[in-house]
Formats: sequence, structure tokens, C-alpha cells
Amino acid sequence: MNKRFASLAVSALLLVSLLSVPALAEGSEAAADAAGDDHVIVTLNPEAALQPETPAEAAASATETAQADPVPSAYDAASAATAAKAEVKADGTKDEQLTYVALGDSIVSGVGLADVQYSARSGYSVDMAPNFHGYSPDCYVGKVAAALGLDRDHAINLGLPALTAPDLADMIRYGKMPQMNMASGCEYNYPEFQDYIRKADVVSVQIGSNDAFVPCIVALGNATNWKSEKLAATILAGDLRNEGSGSTMSTIYRSIKAMDLTKAERDATWNLLFSGMSKICDETYPKTTAALISIVQEIRNLNPDAQIILVGYTNPVPLIPCWRSYFNKLNKFEKQIAKTYNLTYVAIPNTETTIDVHPTIKGHQYIANKLVNAIENP
Repeated sequence: MNKRFASLAVSALLLVSLLSVPALAEGSEAAADAAGDDHVIVTLNPEAALQPETPAEAAASATETAQADPVPSAYDAASAATAAKAEVKADGTKDEQLTYVALGDSIVSGVGLADVQYSARSGYSVDMAPNFHGYSPDCYVGKVAAALGLDRDHAINLGLPALTAPDLADMIRYGKMPQMNMASGCEYNYPEFQDYIRKADVVSVQIGSNDAFVPCIVALGNATNWKSEKLAATILAGDLRNEGSGSTMSTIYRSIKAMDLTKAERDATWNLLFSGMSKICDETYPKTTAALISIVQEIRNLNPDAQIILVGYTNPVPLIPCWRSYFNKLNKFEKQIAKTYNLTYVAIPNTETTIDVHPTIKGHQYIANKLVNAIENP
């Protein structure tokens, strides 16, 4: 794997390991509300309208956040409804399964799980086409499919690692990215994207975290002069997910110490953490929100009738104020455009993630629970 790709992965890990707490959203409601999602290239890789919440809105948000995970019976009901839909009609024909298409980034694709399907190609990017139908059963697309009784032709995973919201808008509009995203190193060309969306009954969208996360990771890599090859080898070997949490942190801190950062590199890193990241988040937010609107409009252009589900954000670095603000604002914005465009918004504040900032299997199950309960007429 290209060293730049590996170094980005290392920087992501360095950022999260130094500044996050385990994102097992079993903490306070305030921490859950601060949630937001994403990452970067790992092991492969209108503000004015948003007014402060009124007390009533704040209470409603707290109630929503505090709700427990959907009970297993929701799966049973969804599966039963899907089975009923496939029953033989009076004329002897069968109803087709609904078609579910998941759009997004590496969380959607299942990065971090053992059996993500992809192939390497030239440059920094990877070919994710094998994962469209061959995705891990442990990712939330697989779990939604299992709950609704959908085969792999009716549950399609179009998650693309390192994708940003503007990138996704391009993928829907053109079936490709017009050019490589030089910050993340990804470039995708899948004309079939549009056909999948046209045929969908339900389209979920989970995107926007990379928009700020990638620039922050690149800035951190630059601040440390990419002193990361040894830790990269550990990440790429998959050891960090395989070790216990105590052993994982020991490995991380030994590797960080071995980087032997100079005073200038340490100063640049702290400057980034205390002011640089806030500037990045502030500059990114209006671009991401504009792209989210474009994504919804482009999906509607291709498929006016599909149910569109906007999946919210969970924050893997809750100790950083600018990240809490960024993801809180994005969650509020998604709720707003869901009302404006008659979409479905699904909050996922309690998603369990691991050290590489992607969901655990339990986290994917939690997101799937939320989606199954949101899908209309399964």
C-alpha cells in the first residue's frame, strides 16, 4: 500500500488515540448529542437558517437521544412484513423485494471489519466494486438486508472509503469523480451508481465527516513530517483491532514515542489541535451543508419516489470542542433538510466505535436497528 495512504491512516489513529475517549456512547446525553461519524483512509482508506435550539427543541433532542436501542421485536416485525410482501398474490405472481441502496463513506463500506471486499489499483485509491454486493454480513447494510430478508441484489453497499460530501454529489450526478481528491487521495468512477439509485426503493446517505477529518489528518501529518512508517505497519497488519484495549494503547504510545518529534513538530501539532482544527471545521461546514443539499436533489432527480434516509453523525473525538460543534451543527442541519425535503432523519448518537474510528460489529448492529425501524413499508 502506498506510503501516503498508510501515513494518513497513522495520523488518523494518532489524532484519535491522543484526543478521544472510547466512543462507546454509554455516557451522558450531552456526549451523545455531540456525536458525529468518520474517518479517513483506513487500512485500504445554510448556517443562517440554523438558530439556537429553543428549550422545547432541546428537550425534544434530549428525549430522542435518550431513547433505548430498538428492541429485537422490531426486526421480527420488519422481517414478517417483508415476508408478507413476497407472498404469492391471487394471480399467482410474487411481489418483488424492496431494493435498498446505501450511499456514503468507509463507515458504510464496513472498513475495519475483517471481510471488506476491495482490490488495489494504481495511485492512492482502491476499487470497491467487489464490495457493492460482496460486503461483510457484519456491516450495517448486511444486517439491514438480513432483517428485511433482502438478497444481495436488493441490498447494495455503495460505501466508498475517504469519500466527502462534494465527492458523493459528483458520484450521483456524473457516476464518477471529475478528478482525484488530492487531500484524501481517492478517485472513483462507477457509472452504475446512477442505475442503482434509479432502481432503489430506499436510499440511505451517511456522509460528511471526512470533509473536515481528512484536512485535519493531512495537517497533522504535515505537522509531524509523516514520521509514521512503523506504526503504519502495525495498523496495516490489523493488530490494533485484534489486541485488547490496554495492549492497543501501549502499542500506540510506544510507537508515538518512537517517532521522536522535534520541538518544532510538537509545537506545530499543538497549534493544530488548539486552533488549526477549529478553523478547518469552520471553513468546511458551509461546503458540506451545500453538498448535502446537492446530494438530496441529485437523488431526487434520478429517483423521485425513493425514501431517502439521512443517517446522522457520531463523534469519535468528543474531547475536541470544535468537533463537538461541527457534528452538532451537521446533525441539526440534516434534521432541517429532512423536514424541508420530506426525508427521513435517523440519529445514531450511541454508535460504538473502535480505535480506528469506525463502528464495531455492535456499532453496525445499532445503526442497522435504527434503519430497519425507519424504512417504510418493508
